[in-house]
Amino acid sequence: MRVTVLGIGHVGLVHAVCMAEFGHSVLALDVDTSKVASAGNGRAPLYEPRLEPLLRKHLAAGRLRFTADYRAAARFGKLHFLCVGTPLSANGHVDLGQVRAAADALAPHLTGQNLVVGRSTVPPGTARAVAGRIRQRAPAAADVDVAWNPEFLREGLAVHDGLHPQRLVFGVTCDRAGELLREVYAQPLSRGIPGLVVDLETAELVKLAANAFLATKLSFINAVADICDRVGADALRLAEALTLDGRIGDDFLMPGLGYGGGCLPKDTRAFGAAAAELGAASLAAILAEVDAINTGRRARVVELARDAVGGSLADCRVTVLGVAYKPGTDDVRDSASLAVCDGLAEEGASVVVHDPVALDSAAQARPGLRCAESVWEAAGGADLVLHLTDWDEYRRIDPIELAAVVARRNIVDARSVLDQRLWRAAGWSFRAIGRR
Repeated sequence: MRVTVLGIGHVGLVHAVCMAEFGHSVLALDVDTSKVASAGNGRAPLYEPRLEPLLRKHLAAGRLRFTADYRAAARFGKLHFLCVGTPLSANGHVDLGQVRAAADALAPHLTGQNLVVGRSTVPPGTARAVAGRIRQRAPAAADVDVAWNPEFLREGLAVHDGLHPQRLVFGVTCDRAGELLREVYAQPLSRGIPGLVVDLETAELVKLAANAFLATKLSFINAVADICDRVGADALRLAEALTLDGRIGDDFLMPGLGYGGGCLPKDTRAFGAAAAELGAASLAAILAEVDAINTGRRARVVELARDAVGGSLADCRVTVLGVAYKPGTDDVRDSASLAVCDGLAEEGASVVVHDPVALDSAAQARPGLRCAESVWEAAGGADLVLHLTDWDEYRRIDPIELAAVVARRNIVDARSVLDQRLWRAAGWSFRAIGRR
């Protein structure tokens, strides 16, 4: 099939590459010509494992091309995936400006039967509004359908999730749209991946509800970790016991610094705002508390840091390991680590950060941040080490070797994954949320 992908951010570029890997011919569009030029030359404008090799593979094969021309996109194919950004606005609601702009720019060039498929995360009612805008502007208005196919990509594992989805959700208004979506996803569906056909509003809510539920699990275990701190219990062992209950599962039950990034915080707040607007006060209240608990973890880590150095961070040199919001990405949007860095600096600490891939992103977000190219450089003369992003290479640090470069052996493990016995045996004062 010949498909277009509108928007080559994290969702769109991964989707374009995965569509090409499924055997389709793909034309990907973005209004940012620098992104178009970079991707067209085989350089992914973002970090995602496995993405760039597949990008180059399909460019070389002629299966994937890039453009900034909506007319060319409309002429190329009849199936168009809408993958543009949906950030939060200042009032807490989703900003649909990019969705509307893309729909308005594409519509005047649509002739004959076309299907526009949204993958962006949006509040309920968006798909029908987009359909109305397109039909007002498209020459073949009656022949243009709109569907919604929410994405469930995890940053750091996005290519894997694109090629091997856990489920596919198709929000449609007609049989033809469902048949086209089953055709374009024929490869994963043939492997037994569930394909659920629903109405537009259900499809819009699925992604919001999924992320809000995962955020709730994380905030719940972090609230429980506070109880563990007060009574001397071990939150990790408690979580382990919970995960053995098949009804609960073992994902997103790790106490620590909490969640960040461009999805969970945004989607939880957006779902809460939509719930409040629609009169679902109970859901809005739950999600507001989930967000408040998560945001509070950042102040809690600053508190642990302060206690670790004797009650004051003034004039302390602090090493921060990890600024990406999670391992496997260079994304620092709503990074809990950067928020902790801000809190440390406000209390007078001198902060030096290291991250395997996110230093450039961090420097753009915080131009004055001091960055180091190696863990050893970052830790030189440190009074305190904070482990804030769970990269594998940090788990492999030898605490004896690191002790040779720091000024004081203090570490706070905000991700609750380091072997505290190993660190303590090497003479380190070790602190972690909810750990005995």
